[in-house]
Amino acid sequence: MSCVEIVATFGSILLLITTLPFSLFWCFKVVQEYERAVIFRLGRVRTGGARGPGIFFVLPCLDSYVKVDLRTISFDVPPQEALTKDSVTVTVDAVVYYRIQDPLNAVVKVTNYSNSTRLLAMTTLRNILGTRSLAEILSDREAISHAMQTSLDVATDPWGVKVERVEIKDVSLPQQLQRAMAAEAEASREARAKVIAAEGEMKASKALKEASDVINESPVALQLRYLQTLNNISAEKNSTIVFPLPIDLISFFINSKCTNSRPSDNDRSKYVQ
Repeated sequence: MSCVEIVATFGSILLLITTLPFSLFWCFKVVQEYERAVIFRLGRVRTGGARGPGIFFVLPCLDSYVKVDLRTISFDVPPQEALTKDSVTVTVDAVVYYRIQDPLNAVVKVTNYSNSTRLLAMTTLRNILGTRSLAEILSDREAISHAMQTSLDVATDPWGVKVERVEIKDVSLPQQLQRAMAAEAEASREARAKVIAAEGEMKASKALKEASDVINESPVALQLRYLQTLNNISAEKNSTIVFPLPIDLISFFINSKCTNSRPSDNDRSKYVQ
C-alpha cells in the first residue's frame, strides 16, 4: 500500500470509531444465499474473491461493492432472419438460459455481462443458421441448439458466464415457400394414395379370381352365396324381398329369343327380291 492509501485507511477507521455505533449500519452488509459481493477498496479488488453469502464488512468512504446474482437467467433471442446454406430465407427465434459461474470475472472483465450475452446469442444464431440447410433446420433443432450452446459457452467463459441451455422456439418460413411445400406434400400424399388404391384393386381382383375358380368347381357354392346374401339383406332391410334367379336360366331365355328373331331362308329370299 502507498502512503496515501495508508493515510486514507487510517482516516476511515478513525471515522468509524468516532461515529460508533451509528457507523455500524453502513459498515456491515448482507448478501443473500443466491448472491455474491465483489468488494473494491480504493478501486482495487480486495483479496479473497467475492464475499457471501451472509455478512461482510466494508470501510466507509473507501470500499464499494457490486452484487452479482448467481441464479439462472433466461432471455428470448429476438427473431433473426438469416439465409440458409441452400439460399432460403428463414426467421428463427430462441431462448437462452445462463448463470454466473465466476462473479469476479463477471464484474471485472466485462461491462455488462447480460447485454453482452444477449448480443452474442443473436450473432451466434445467425452464424449457425448460415451453415445449415432448410431440411436440417426443420428436422434437427436439437443439433442446432447444442451447437449454439457450445459456441456461446466457449465465448462467454472468460466473462464468468455459464450457458446452461439453448432452445429453438420457432422457425418461420416465407408464405410463398409454405404454399409450395404444402402443395408438394399434398401431391406426395395423393401419389401414395393412388398407389395404395391400385395395390388394393390388384389384391381384390386376385381374390375374386380365386373365388370364381372355387365357385366354378362347385356350383353348390353359388347357391350358398345366394343364401348368405339373402341373410344379409333380411337383417338390414326386412321389407325387401329378393328372388335369386340362376344366370343359366336367364341365358336360356335370351338365347331362345335370339333364335326366334332370326329371319328364315324364305324371308331372306323375299328380302333379296
